[in-house]
Amino acid sequence: MDRETIAVYDAKFEDYVKLTETLTPGAALLRFINAVPPGGSVLDLGCGPGEAARAMAVAGLDATALDASQGMISLVQKIPNVTAVHADFDWLDQQGAFDGIWANFALLHTNRDTFPRYLDAIAKALKPGGIFHLGMKTGEGAHRDAMGRFYVYFTRSEFEMMLLERGFEILHVEEGEEKGLAGSVAPFILMLTRLAD
Repeated sequence: MDRETIAVYDAKFEDYVKLTETLTPGAALLRFINAVPPGGSVLDLGCGPGEAARAMAVAGLDATALDASQGMISLVQKIPNVTAVHADFDWLDQQGAFDGIWANFALLHTNRDTFPRYLDAIAKALKPGGIFHLGMKTGEGAHRDAMGRFYVYFTRSEFEMMLLERGFEILHVEEGEEKGLAGSVAPFILMLTRLAD
């Protein structure tokens, strides 16, 4: 991952907590939780302060939360029944380990060359029929925001093509616009998918 991006999260993790700590699980997270088998093993990939992983654990799922920011992981380590992993996305090198993977606005910090490789790793790490949630900003190209974080952008059609090529069935798609930590408003897409059995 981009070191400058990780440094921003290490420096701003307390601000990020303030942005997310009062949030209740949204519709996308509840859809994901309900799609995973009861008691299933799930991974919050690029978990930030771990609020999604917390909700997964409360729902009775076996939750692992991974982030490259030590600041973020220091918060996750305090969450009951969540396994915290301080690592980048290359940690994901398992075969059929998870019933569900939640990657919500995390893989957007990769680049156009590595993004497909991480999708391959996610498909490999899921069990047959596994659930994958992808949250990304949409657009074209790549750039750094006002805080110095690196972003890569794809269009909806590009996401759909890459997911279908890897055997994912698209179950639900939501698009909209949202104001982020840097203060700017950007279009986004949320995609709930299932890997072929």
